[in-house]
Amino acid sequence: MATRTQSRTTNRSTGGTNKSSGDQSRSRSAESNRNENRSGDERSAFSFGKSSGTGALVGATLAGVAIGMAANYGRKFLMQGLEATVGDWDAILATEHDAALAIFDKMLATDESQTFKRKMLLMKLTHALDKHAHQEEMVVYPALREAGIRVEADQLEEEHGEVKTYLYKLQQMGADSPTWLETVREFRALISRHAHMEEEEVFPSFKQNLTEEQNAKITNLVNRDGFWMA
Repeated sequence: MATRTQSRTTNRSTGGTNKSSGDQSRSRSAESNRNENRSGDERSAFSFGKSSGTGALVGATLAGVAIGMAANYGRKFLMQGLEATVGDWDAILATEHDAALAIFDKMLATDESQTFKRKMLLMKLTHALDKHAHQEEMVVYPALREAGIRVEADQLEEEHGEVKTYLYKLQQMGADSPTWLETVREFRALISRHAHMEEEEVFPSFKQNLTEEQNAKITNLVNRDGFWMA
């Protein structure tokens, strides 16, 4: 079977004009160059030895992903590393309560013209409360139930459902709504009551019956889950 190059040469020769040997050599040379260029364009997207084309684009994309992942893990280590220096699991969770209440106070200090700031603060609050709830629901509340403190654990987890309802309500509400501040104020009161029950009633009585090993295990688990949610 004739190759694509041979067919092209034959077609040109039957057109009535014979090429000189020098012309044919130049033609073959040009065709060879085109084939080399084509094979270079079709090389693996992961061959980063030569620039240009898909390879460079994919290389840059993968490098960007790697940098992004490294930055994300660095942020996680920084955020949870700071919390780990606070102390035991109950101190970590109390610090998170204070941080959430501080965000509420910033939200309450805004007015209807500061819609962008309100949205940013709500995003920050949502992340903080999601992380906090995950640590409690995956580690602390199950430990409370194992210790026979089931009623309180169920009540606290039920209040997390109210937290999600308030977050949804604020996300659906316009940031310039006349009822925005009042909703935030009610929400803050719920978080304050919830935190007080945990810090002053439930957690102290639970912790005093833990062994050092049990306490350390809960602290490690809270830090682990906090890292993944940071």
